[in-house]
Amino acid sequence: MTLVDKIKIVGHIIHWRLNWNRKDLDFYPEEPVSSKFITAREAASHVHDGSTCISSGIGGNARCSIFFWAIRDLFQHTGHPRDLTWMNIAAQGGRGKVPGTIEEIGLPGLLKCYISGHLETVKAQLKIAEEGNLELHTLPQGVMAFLVEEMGKENTRNYYDSKVGLHTFFDPRNGEGTAISAHAVNKFVQVEGDLLRYTLPRIDIAFFNAPYADREGNIYFHHAATISENTLSAKAAKANGGKAIATVSAIIPKNEKLISMRAAEIDHIVIHPYNEQTAGVRQKKFWPMFTAGSKEDPIEGIKKIKFFNRFLKITPVRTETDHVLGRLGASVFVKVAGKGSKVNIGVGFPEEVASQLMQHNLHHDIVFTTEAGSYGGLPASGVFFGASINPQHLESSTETFYRYLNDLDMGILGFLQVDSLGNVNASKRGGRITEYVGPGGFPDIASGAKIVLFVGTWMSGGNLVIKDGHLLVEKKGKTKFVKQVDQVTFNGMEGLKSGKKIYYITNVGVFTLTEKGLVLIMVMPGIDIEKDIIKACEANIILPRDIQVAVVDASIFNKDKFIIKWEEGKKSQQDDKVQ
Repeated sequence: MTLVDKIKIVGHIIHWRLNWNRKDLDFYPEEPVSSKFITAREAASHVHDGSTCISSGIGGNARCSIFFWAIRDLFQHTGHPRDLTWMNIAAQGGRGKVPGTIEEIGLPGLLKCYISGHLETVKAQLKIAEEGNLELHTLPQGVMAFLVEEMGKENTRNYYDSKVGLHTFFDPRNGEGTAISAHAVNKFVQVEGDLLRYTLPRIDIAFFNAPYADREGNIYFHHAATISENTLSAKAAKANGGKAIATVSAIIPKNEKLISMRAAEIDHIVIHPYNEQTAGVRQKKFWPMFTAGSKEDPIEGIKKIKFFNRFLKITPVRTETDHVLGRLGASVFVKVAGKGSKVNIGVGFPEEVASQLMQHNLHHDIVFTTEAGSYGGLPASGVFFGASINPQHLESSTETFYRYLNDLDMGILGFLQVDSLGNVNASKRGGRITEYVGPGGFPDIASGAKIVLFVGTWMSGGNLVIKDGHLLVEKKGKTKFVKQVDQVTFNGMEGLKSGKKIYYITNVGVFTLTEKGLVLIMVMPGIDIEKDIIKACEANIILPRDIQVAVVDASIFNKDKFIIKWEEGKKSQQDDKVQ
């Protein structure tokens, strides 16, 4: 990126920061339009006490900000609507910092129950749940997407049977099920034969954000960054005798070829000129690189996104040892995966692995996907998570999760803890509700992927240094490899039973899971296996019999000498072991 490019982005961010709370709850188009068009205040009046609502979107993409603001305003002035049950499948919070997110309605009395796949970003909801004023639940994102789809079918069934979550904290035989708050009374999961049966409340009102509408009320998705659950949530509400309410940025001329939803599928439409395509990007000035079929330079797009996130301090500043972890993950990837692999990238260190694959020009041979339905292209990070640069096409999150369960070659995911049985905790950071992360799409992705790479640091805190081609533990931290994880988000032995190849990649070495437990198969140069691994963690680590643990080549410490490439003739879905 040039200096001029950086200055433009900084200017863009400053303008966004100065205007990110801009709204007009009474906006109504001047031109003649269908009676479906109403103001945001009128839309809020359709939400009655005790209603069950759902909002679509993920992260900063397609936020339903105008609805959140309007409902909050009405509640603060009248005390109604109140005691709502609200659902959103993907993360929609602003970590208590950004306005216009689902946190706008995170008020005691307004919400009675909140259900979401990812909770870490909804600080307002977590706080009132911890205070005992909100019933809080979490379900796997994919399961939630399938449930919404079921509710929109002719049978309007509000349950879904799945293997996702078996013998994890979702399984009532092993954990608390979906309930996060101690006083939660609803039970949204039960054992049904060899599966888990998940349920959700029936939807009264579905809110979603789409780019445009025409005068008749037809909805258009082109120029969107994601479409997530727009269509499916609308169908679910309508099937229940409820309402589908969309917000769009503008009215455009009717174009039969581009219509995404017919006017008959929508009850009301609110125009909000300040709607965003994605975080900080107005829909009226959308970034083409996030749209299907874009031909922009993807690497320049990644650089733009990284600078944007770093300026906002959204993503952490990575150390050299962090980059080494990314290289190690990428080197394992090319040994166990192959060209054409369909891949999902999680947040955190998995993004470092993806970055290395891009730097070595291997991304052309990988099909990246996101939970929100971006298929192909390069996955975006930070405030843009869920979108992709130059996606081949956009699809519903339900379609994507079907892909994950049936046709996902590789999941590259993070972890908070790992135990001796290969179980992974990726959802519970601490003992307080306000610290809770939530599983997101992790359980669905890990359940469906043929190969799973869990990537994360060996310890929290502490300090690792690189000296003379060796990695040294300068200061010990708190081990992440424990006897028993605080919450089982992924069950290692269940994964093995389903035929998965499972690897755990850390900055001290690489482990694989066998029926006997965790086996160390690669170690970083400079790491003392006995002192720095075996005796430094609580988990039971097994050393391979009759063979020496492979030592990673020291070139991994030098970004200019480090090389990764596909093995000749390697195809997707191969499962060779790393040695």
